[in-house]
Amino acid sequence: MSKAHRGKGIGDLASGGRGVCPVCKRDGVKLLYEQEVDGQKVKICKTCKATIANKK
Repeated sequence: MSKAHRGKGIGDLASGGRGVCPVCKRDGVKLLYEQEVDGQKVKICKTCKATIANKK
């Protein structure tokens, strides 16, 4: 099967969905996961989302 459309949704985002994660401060990571941090909804990276989920 063809995989031509994989990741198509993040191509439409600014900078391809990449930026600085507000939690771990890493640069150039994909910010795809919306999470509430300090009372604000922000987009965070995959590793921070997993860390927050495992702490619960």
